[in-house]
Order: sequence, then structure tokens, then C-alpha cells
Amino acid sequence: MQIPQNIHSRTRYLDRVRPFMGKNIIKVFTGQRRVGKSYLLFQLMAFLQEQDKNVAILYINKEDLAFSFIKTASDLHEYVMANKSKTSKTYVFIDEIQDILHFEVGLRSLLLYEDIDLYCTGSNANLLSGDIAGHLSGRYIEVVVYSLSYVEFLDFHSLKDTQSSLDKYLKYGGLPYLKHLPLEDAIVFEYLKNIYSTIVYRDIINRYAVRNVPFLEQLVLFLAGNTGSIFSAKKISDFLKSQRINMAPNQVQTYIQHLTNAFLIHKVARYDLIGKRLFEIGEKYYFENLGIRHGLWGYRIEDLRKIMENAVYNHLLFNGYKVQVGVIGAAEIDFIGEKDGEKLYLQVALTINDTNTLEREFGNLKNIPDSYPKMVITMDAFSGNTYEGIKSIDLRSFLKMIL
Repeated sequence: MQIPQNIHSRTRYLDRVRPFMGKNIIKVFTGQRRVGKSYLLFQLMAFLQEQDKNVAILYINKEDLAFSFIKTASDLHEYVMANKSKTSKTYVFIDEIQDILHFEVGLRSLLLYEDIDLYCTGSNANLLSGDIAGHLSGRYIEVVVYSLSYVEFLDFHSLKDTQSSLDKYLKYGGLPYLKHLPLEDAIVFEYLKNIYSTIVYRDIINRYAVRNVPFLEQLVLFLAGNTGSIFSAKKISDFLKSQRINMAPNQVQTYIQHLTNAFLIHKVARYDLIGKRLFEIGEKYYFENLGIRHGLWGYRIEDLRKIMENAVYNHLLFNGYKVQVGVIGAAEIDFIGEKDGEKLYLQVALTINDTNTLEREFGNLKNIPDSYPKMVITMDAFSGNTYEGIKSIDLRSFLKMIL
């Protein structure tokens, strides 16, 4: 196959996979459609060809009609065995593997052959969960791929780090293909709406045989309008009922799970810092890609804090953090990030020039009974002292941080 040229490298993901290349373990990239999973496969192929120009590579793209005949695990096994090298290791790359019925059985079978090295992508968060993980017996690593970080966005678009560049990032989001388009509202949002439709119809409606499509679309709009707000399935059901849209809470929960499985949104649980427990009801929802949110809901000045909060959440995910919303008494901590046994506490505010806002945002962090790093993120740049040891940092600087 012909590998695309001039691909922007996303080294953070590649560095996680390279130690496992050539090993008898499946390398899996998961994430929302069009976040660049296929191009990570291409970069790995290019890396292999740099090491050995005669390397045996087998690429199966389930979005290509040429591979429509591979429908089941047996089809996959037969195709790979018929086309693999007879004399050397074959590197097998499978794009959108969830479109192959019982793919996990086919992968487990191919793992028996030491001359096969497996890589695949998928657009479903449950790709390797439950019974499937059991089938593969821990013989895989999973790398979740996200939309471009702010620093990647600057690189992809050859932009300097300015407030104008940050504005573009917050408005249009970080889907890699945007580098081929003029960054203009009409063009970008038309593209993003088409991506949204593809995700909804291919990864949700078709996959789960969703019948109530109008409700699904209204639910997405509701989450877009209430990004970062605390809601339970019952509260969402009650609100939509007031709009003459009837759907029971358990059905709302099911539809939300479909949206999270497709990586369209992320659901974030609340954690009681005093009681050391997760709340069973009441979560926050954030979009994987802010541009898709704005394509549906609009880019509104009154939503700026919500947008900031979503961008901070996405940056924590990109940096490998598990994220929860913190609760301490009646107060809320916007984000608790946890990685490698360490924690990071973050508050997000448009500005802290107002005394009440300053006391609320910093005061909530001061009440946390441990000494892990704490930070308030605002739109205002500030280079002075900390507030009783708590840092203040502007959003643009935060999004450039490697955490």
C-alpha cells in the first residue's frame, strides 16, 4: 500500500507503542472517529519501512469496500494467513476492527503465530471491555487517542502561540483534518457537522439499532447547552419531558452510554473528598471535540467558561489523567486529576479580579485536606505570587503544560 506523505507526527502516542513493536501483543488505538487513529497506523508503518525497506506489512481498512468481504473472525483469519509473508514477520494493521463480527476470536487466533505482529484501531469505548478482554487474556495494550492538544493544533496549522490561535482552537477544536481546510466558520462547521452525523449514524444508530433518533439528537443538543453542568439521567428526563419529549430515565442512561461509547461525550463522576466515595447520581458531561459541540450548538460568548472547563478537562485526558469532579461539603472542585498515584486539583474561572470569585475559587482549594498541587485557571494572565501557595495560571499557558 502507499503510505500518505508529510504526516504530522504525534509522538506522545507513538512513544507509548514503540516498546511493544515486534512483540506478541496486540496494539490497539481507540477513540472518536477522525481523531487520527489511522494516521498513527501509517506512522508506525513508515517507521517499520525506515528500519527495513522490505518489511512485510498487511493493511486492512474496514472503511474500504475492497475489504468488505472480511465480515467475520474466520474471514479475518483466512485473509491474514493467505497473505502473510512465508519468510519473515508480518506486521498486520486493521482499521476499524469493530466492524468485523467476533473480531476478538480472530485476534486471539492470530496471536498464536509468532511471525504475526498485530495493530488495530476502533471507534468504540467498549471495544476491549468485559468478555472481549477475557478472550484476549490481557495480551493487548490500549492507547486512547484524543483530538489534538493545543500544542499539536499550533503545529498542525503552523500557528504561533497567540491569543488569536487559542481562540481558533477553542472555537474549531482539534480534529486533525482541519489543517487541510481554511479556518473559517462556514467551512469548518459544515465539515464538523458531517463528522457528527457519521458518528451518530454509524457508531450509535446503526450499531445499537436506536429507534428514537429525534430524542438522541435532542439529548446531544441538551448536553451541548449544559456542558459542565451536573445532571442525572432523571433530571435530564424531567427537563426533556418539559419540552414535550418523553423518555424514561433508564432509557436516557442507555442513550448517554451510547454517546460515551462512541467517544462523542465524556461522562465525569463526582467524588466526595471527605467521605472518600463516588456519588451514585449526578455527573458532568464534556465533549471530546469542542468544534463538534459548537457546530451543533453555536459558539456563544455566554458559554466561555463552559468552553474553558471542557478544554481543561480534555487537556487532563491528553496528559493521561483519570478525572473526577470533587465535592467537599457544599463546595465543588472542578477537577481532580489522578495519575501514577499523584493528584492535581484544578478550578476554572473566567477571571479572579472579583473578590467574591477569588475567595470562592481559591477558598475551595484551600479546604482540601492534603498537599497535592492546586491551581486556578483563568483567562487572565498573571505572573505574580501564589495565593497562599495556590497557583494562578492563564488558560493558554495551562494548555501548553506537560502535566
